[in-house]
Amino acid sequence: MMSKLAPWIFQQTHSLLAQQGHAWLLQGASGLGQYDLATALVGAWLCESENAHVEGACGECGSCHALSVHTHADLFVLMPETVLLELGWPLSEKAQAEIDNKTRKPSKEIRIEAMRDAIEFSQRTNARGRGKAVLVFPAERMNHITANALLKTLEEPPGDVKFVLASEAAHQLLPTIRSRCLIHTMVWPSTAEAAQWLQLQGMSAEEAGVLLKSAGGRPDEVLRQKNLGQSQQWWSQFPRAMLVGDASYCSDLPPIEVIDALQKLCHDLMMVRIDSDTRFFNTSDLPPLKVSASHLSAWFKRLSKASRSSEHPFNVGLMLEALCTEAREVMNSPA
Repeated sequence: MMSKLAPWIFQQTHSLLAQQGHAWLLQGASGLGQYDLATALVGAWLCESENAHVEGACGECGSCHALSVHTHADLFVLMPETVLLELGWPLSEKAQAEIDNKTRKPSKEIRIEAMRDAIEFSQRTNARGRGKAVLVFPAERMNHITANALLKTLEEPPGDVKFVLASEAAHQLLPTIRSRCLIHTMVWPSTAEAAQWLQLQGMSAEEAGVLLKSAGGRPDEVLRQKNLGQSQQWWSQFPRAMLVGDASYCSDLPPIEVIDALQKLCHDLMMVRIDSDTRFFNTSDLPPLKVSASHLSAWFKRLSKASRSSEHPFNVGLMLEALCTEAREVMNSPA
């Protein structure tokens, strides 16, 4: 199992296994592998191999198999229902029935009902004799009620349960929760290391370079973007598609992804404006423009405001049309 990890996740797993603690908080920017590191730790804690606490999960024992098929009796995965479905974890019977009966939609927050189930789970006797684990991801999706319920368990944890909280916005967590966890900040892989790993995932060197730049150097984010359809060609042609306001170019993407791409485009246009290096696009992919810095700054602020309501648009098509029309108007505005 450990052999399948990216090398920087592999190294962090070994480092954390050498330390003692009952609760870990893995923090850092999105796309750095918090979920992979959390599951690697959980796998090692529950693995039946004698050397798992040093070498990591063996990937061959009954415990590792149960974890791989998401049915481990001594692991409780605490996630928003939308994330559980995305990652292939089962919902509780009650939650699944409510969603199947269309009485409600999958929750984007960690629900208090799920937290109560996790607390009850932590107090039970373990099933396989290797202790129990609770994995919380993304931990920032807990509201204050849910977070306070977890806090009480972290303060007085049962003897054989370990917690790992993985977060892409740890500053949003309660300070009292952070103070009760051993904090690990995710390691950023080098560009060369990340590019080499992406090539092992089937990308060409050129594609890995372009997409790694588009994702701000975060390899997990590269894979996520590519799964959404943002290929090397898509990314390279995006600026010129926005120059003409072509909303059809990004019609398959949710608004939040289009806004993110537009913010990156706006940032790099500003960098070109002040004769600085671009961060997300190759300079050759950016059309020559005379747009003023003030126009770009105002556009970025409007995009930030739009992102706050992007998950609940009145009409997705109209929102995408408006975003692309605004991009065309800004990019064609005079200096």
